[in-house]
Amino acid sequence: MASVNPFNLSDSEEEAERRPNETVHTERSPSEGAPGPPPGNPFSPPPDAEPPTLLLSSNRTSPSGEGSVSVAATSAMAGTAETRISVDGIAAQLLRDQYILTALEFHTELLEAGRELPRLRDYFSNPGNFERQSGTPPAKDQVLGPGGPLHRAGSISTLDSLDFARYSDDGNRESDERVAESEVTSQERKNFKSSPEIQEPIRPLEKRALNFLVNEYLLKHDHKLSSITFSDENDDQDFELWDDVGLNIPKPPDLLHLYRNCGVSVPSPRDTVDVSVGVDFGDLPGNCIAQDPPKKPDLLHQQQTEVVQELEYQISLLTNEKQSLAEQIKKLQSEIQTLKRTVSSPPPATLDLDNGQYLDIRRVSEPETNPDPPSSQNISHPHPQSHNKLKSRPPVQFDQPNRKLSPAFQQALLSFCRMCSDSRLGAEVSRIADSEESVMLMLGRCLPHIVPNVLLAKRERMVAHLCQELIPLILCTACLHPEPKERDQLLHILFNLIKRPDDEQRQMILTGCVAFARHVGPTRVEAELLPQCWEQINHKYPERRLLVAESCGALAPYLPKEIRSSLVLSMLQQMLAEDKADMVREAVVKSLGIIMGYIDDPDKYSQGFELMLLSLGDPSERVVSAVHQVFIPAFAAWTTELGTLQTALIPSLLARIEKLLMQGEHGLDEHKLHVFLSALQSLTPPLFAVVLQSAPFTSRAKVTGDIPAIEVTRFPRPASPLQDVATIIGSREMLSALLLLYDYQLEHEGTTGWDSLLWVVNQLLPQLIEIVGRINVTSSTCVHEFSRFFWRLCRTFGKIFTNTKVKPQFQEILRLSEENVDVSAGNDILTKATVPIYATGVLTCYNQDEDRKLLVGFLEDVMTTLSLSYAPLDSLKASFVELGANPVYHELLLTVLWYGVVHTSALVRCTAARMFELVLRGMSEALVDRRAAPALITLCSGPEFSVRISTIPAFGTIMETVTQKELLERVKMQLASFLEDPQYQDQHSLHMEIIRTFGRVGPNAEPRFRDEFVLPHLHKLALANNSQTVESKRIDIATQLFEAYSALSCCFISEEVMVNHFLPGLRCLRADMEQLSPEHEVILSSMIKECEIKVENRGMADAQGSMSIASSLVGEDAKTKFLSKMGQLTTSGAMLANVFQRKK
Repeated sequence: MASVNPFNLSDSEEEAERRPNETVHTERSPSEGAPGPPPGNPFSPPPDAEPPTLLLSSNRTSPSGEGSVSVAATSAMAGTAETRISVDGIAAQLLRDQYILTALEFHTELLEAGRELPRLRDYFSNPGNFERQSGTPPAKDQVLGPGGPLHRAGSISTLDSLDFARYSDDGNRESDERVAESEVTSQERKNFKSSPEIQEPIRPLEKRALNFLVNEYLLKHDHKLSSITFSDENDDQDFELWDDVGLNIPKPPDLLHLYRNCGVSVPSPRDTVDVSVGVDFGDLPGNCIAQDPPKKPDLLHQQQTEVVQELEYQISLLTNEKQSLAEQIKKLQSEIQTLKRTVSSPPPATLDLDNGQYLDIRRVSEPETNPDPPSSQNISHPHPQSHNKLKSRPPVQFDQPNRKLSPAFQQALLSFCRMCSDSRLGAEVSRIADSEESVMLMLGRCLPHIVPNVLLAKRERMVAHLCQELIPLILCTACLHPEPKERDQLLHILFNLIKRPDDEQRQMILTGCVAFARHVGPTRVEAELLPQCWEQINHKYPERRLLVAESCGALAPYLPKEIRSSLVLSMLQQMLAEDKADMVREAVVKSLGIIMGYIDDPDKYSQGFELMLLSLGDPSERVVSAVHQVFIPAFAAWTTELGTLQTALIPSLLARIEKLLMQGEHGLDEHKLHVFLSALQSLTPPLFAVVLQSAPFTSRAKVTGDIPAIEVTRFPRPASPLQDVATIIGSREMLSALLLLYDYQLEHEGTTGWDSLLWVVNQLLPQLIEIVGRINVTSSTCVHEFSRFFWRLCRTFGKIFTNTKVKPQFQEILRLSEENVDVSAGNDILTKATVPIYATGVLTCYNQDEDRKLLVGFLEDVMTTLSLSYAPLDSLKASFVELGANPVYHELLLTVLWYGVVHTSALVRCTAARMFELVLRGMSEALVDRRAAPALITLCSGPEFSVRISTIPAFGTIMETVTQKELLERVKMQLASFLEDPQYQDQHSLHMEIIRTFGRVGPNAEPRFRDEFVLPHLHKLALANNSQTVESKRIDIATQLFEAYSALSCCFISEEVMVNHFLPGLRCLRADMEQLSPEHEVILSSMIKECEIKVENRGMADAQGSMSIASSLVGEDAKTKFLSKMGQLTTSGAMLANVFQRKK
């Protein structure tokens, strides 16, 4: 639709209004603009017009002609004939004088009368006439034009007309929503409300208000269950509190009252006529005699208008804040690098401590040429007029520790301080005003965020947010206030501001504390901040104690060194020993690590060592993880500077491991062993850094552009950045340069004069190998722990070091000959844990062809040597179990076993057959079918019965773990040959192995295999054992059968198998036990009786279906539990009856 300007009257129209006697043509097409007044007298109506309506201000008269002209107008006409004013002229004057609402009412009345005026129609149908021009709220007495906000009149406050959202926390609605509503005519409004197809979707706040009223109605009229269901369906709303709806208006009447009043009609404008007298025509402006009369008092409308104006004012504030934030973002982006530098080093300068005024820390650290926006310059630099108020003083001196940490390590250490500066509030907290002008600027930035929250702080979430907004003001005042008592009170408020501060709020407080400490210096930090921490150390809320623990670490760089190593260390030690919250102890350990990065008192070494052991023994995994991530690396860095890493720290841990092994002959404390070994593992990266930094070539290392990058797999993955060797050294470039020289030195020049490396080779490695030889080889946990330790040690020190320094020392001890397994002579090193740890911890560090060949050859030699020496196979088994846990080594292990399968010695073949049982679990079925099963069948084809018997456990494992039918049939045929071939009838050891295997794999094997193969053959073996004449063999078989039947009794067994095989086998076994072991006979009799009862019960329940022994057992157990629960019931008979009602 073309835009029509109603104010653009042509000259001819204006002249026509000025010269009533001239004739002006009024009939125009719609494209020619709005029509002008009719010809002749401009106040006379057109021929078809009704008697005129004289509009005085906003008072309306009926357009039907029944109303009379005011007396004032008549007297103003000086007694002349009655002058008529055209409706189009009235409309033009209303629009020209910006009486928009009056024009809208006039337009509505004309429409109801069936006379649509093109000028008004075109004006109100053009949205461009109602666009918002400014977000600044108008004065209360200011006339609002079409560019200003047009508020809906609050004349009818029924549920369908009340605009809840306009008073909500969401602020004022956009103008186009209200304008769109004003464009709708009365008839269209009626159609809109009555047509469900085009009904406007409900707004969130409207929904919450209606939900509240509906729930209130349900409660008042005793629909309590419906109310409960309704509340559950709207669980995000509190129906007991109207303020939870989110509207800033009083609660409306109840639903019944709104329903009764919704049909009350408003008096029609046609029914009333407003007449004024005593008005002079000369007082009427222009061609339209409309003036604003005094408005009738409408308190509700006035309140609504004030709320809308307040919300619009807040919108303007938010718009200004958005612009300032955009500028601040640009500034913060340029300050990111500077802030990172200032985190790692205290400020070198500040101002006078006596007058309480301090400079922004970033002003000191940033170069003067840093291009800051004007606003940031005003914030960071005082106004020239305030310079004369500030006295120059020497910079605040912080106690710099006598430490040599690399900047990368120090920055990584401080990164564990939970501080926040990447938000508006974080940036505000991190800079403290240094002059009166800066204080004013800060107040100007912060108060717009605080005031709205003060107005709306009705819920705990609002209060917490408000408290967070207050942090910058509290810190600024505490920093600049001259009175110590007031400063102490303000800091007390800061630490008690939020009852249970969450992570973000604690970060904000910590950031403010650090900014405060940077400005005021160590003396005031000790005197003002630390007492606040001490008061909260035993607070009942863990979040407050967590704040204390984190504050100790964050403030460590800014404390006096005496306080840092005494009071703060004691506080943290007390919290570590006494606090029950895991998260608090975790924060304590991290803060202790930061303290260890700044402490320089050698006398505190023993206390630090005890703290490390105490925290390593903590029951919480998250605390132990923090020890390895933060505390141990920082403590190791300190001991490196003290020179005690190799002389005290590592030897102390080794001594404790040796003492543990000496005390653990009757039972090793594996947990303590894990604690000490994990600590040694975390000390490996700093130990290697010491070796590099004290090498003969260190002074020649230079960072150049042609240094190759370090391979990703060169080092094990560190537990934290502090365990990264590059962080400890200072940079990856320097580490790369050192590694090149390190490898060259080891390969070509040797270790002469390299004391740190010689200590590792000549003292550490021999002691570790000796400890390894003393651990129990059957303890898979110990073997795994030491294996992982040696793996990380070798990977950290590199391949050349492993090949030239580690492997030769193991090989010297593990001389592979039969003499080395003479147990009687005490020379049994091949039976110790040294074998699996060397195989799995050293030989698996690198996975190239030569490394794999070396591992295969070592395992083949160990298997051969142990077999030919008749030595225990525990060390070989431990090696296969540790390697078999990783599928990568399955092919390699099968290669080793195939070597044993084709060996000429039956002893070696027996060993190989027994090793198959250990590696088949977890192996893929394809690999079992392709390589393992053929190897086992090959062993069964040999002439030695001992070799065949050794394959039975491996066949049983296949039956237990494999689902491939063809493979299972092959195994079943092989086992059947063992049981049915006459040549095996007198093989007592074979029968023992088969019964043992059946008892182990039967419960997990396929049910058909168990019913058709295992249980029938156990029955035959039990029957045959009744006629055994050798008592020792008879009791061996009977004992093994008892174990097997006990394991199989809980399986799913069909009734037929139960009657034909299971019960007969048990009776045969009972016959043996009556003579050999009466105590076993009692148990067997009970088992037989129970099985017979179950068979009888199953027969009675045939009509309802058969039942397995497993389901019967479950049923009996369920019945017992149910009856026991019934005995505990104290409910009434009615409630007890409900228990047995069928579920609907």
